[in-house]
Amino acid sequence: MTWFESIIMGIVEGLTEFLPVSSTGHLIVTRYLLQLGESDTLKAFEVCIQGGAILAVLGLYRKRVGEMFAGLSGKSADGRRLLINLILGFLPAAVLGLLFDDYIKQYLFNEKTVMITWALGGLVILLYSRHRAKLGREAYFGGKPLEQLSPGGALGIGFMQCIAMCPGTSRSLMTMLGGLSVGLSMAAAVEFSFLLGLITLGAATCYDAVKHGQDMIEQLGWQPIIIGTVVAWISAVISVRWMVGYLNRHGLAFFGWYRLAAAAVMLILICKGLSFDAEDEDPAPDQPAQAAIAPADPA
Repeated sequence: MTWFESIIMGIVEGLTEFLPVSSTGHLIVTRYLLQLGESDTLKAFEVCIQGGAILAVLGLYRKRVGEMFAGLSGKSADGRRLLINLILGFLPAAVLGLLFDDYIKQYLFNEKTVMITWALGGLVILLYSRHRAKLGREAYFGGKPLEQLSPGGALGIGFMQCIAMCPGTSRSLMTMLGGLSVGLSMAAAVEFSFLLGLITLGAATCYDAVKHGQDMIEQLGWQPIIIGTVVAWISAVISVRWMVGYLNRHGLAFFGWYRLAAAAVMLILICKGLSFDAEDEDPAPDQPAQAAIAPADPA
């Protein structure tokens, strides 16, 4: 993988990780456009550069994170309550992820799944936005603050997050909709989605780093991983700052139209022969990394 390819992957990861558009779906398409092929190592790389996006949210929400640490020592009741709710929200995905991770990556990481989930997610957003808009602006954006989220509500958001294991669905979308459905305000739902992402994405990053880290370093080297992570961090800071302001002013509808447009483009590409179904095998440890991952010669 070249430095240019790792930069592009980092930009796509950072910009889309916390938007309700599915970073996984965008990375699958980007991998195809860059002709990187498909392997467990590349999938692990895509997960590991999430570390940059995690650092972005960690920095932007450092006050909330500090409250949770204070809650551990009994100095902040709100921080302790938030930490418990985040753990409850994380548990469903943790259990199902361990059970079905390999199955999902083998059978669902393909262009048809992404196209369908992009379209379905777009329709859900538009229908939900239309319904909430009829109730008035206060009903659309108003609701409970994060401090009033119940443990049962947090667990419900966690089960909503499990739906996003299907690529193209978007973890951010499902957790935001989950938060809104249990009565949180738009601002609180967005914040809980980001904070839950710290735990969920952090666990996924560590899991793949342990499982595929050695192979990833041998085949790609450190440089692409570091570059991709740093670029993902920078682009995620920009993306998160923009999205918080945008959602609190305009809501989710724009992302519904975006997802439908992306699904339409994907359908056109599929009709033209786009396919990820043929999975490349990871190269043997002594095989040069560039030969295994570089695009095939057009000739």
